Amino acid sequence: MKKLMMILLAGFLFATTTNAQTMPPKKEVKTANAATGNKLKKDGTPDMRFKENKEKAKATDTKLKKDGTPDKRFKANKKK
Repeated sequence: MKKLMMILLAGFLFATTTNAQTMPPKKEVKTANAATGNKLKKDGTPDMRFKENKEKAKATDTKLKKDGTPDKRFKANKKK
């Protein structure tokens, strides 16, 4: 019985160590968009620490809700 348990244990250890996961290749992260000169964070959103990104955000001053419609709580989105 001991020999059977040792064989099963050895087989289990062999199976678990040979099926180790391999690391997926890392995605290429763009830190700056060369065409527009915008600096981007790792997740791809504009980095608001830079002047050119702040100016672009002011030019498109419409705040949007999650569904994409203008948020009427902000003065810039209300009709005059």
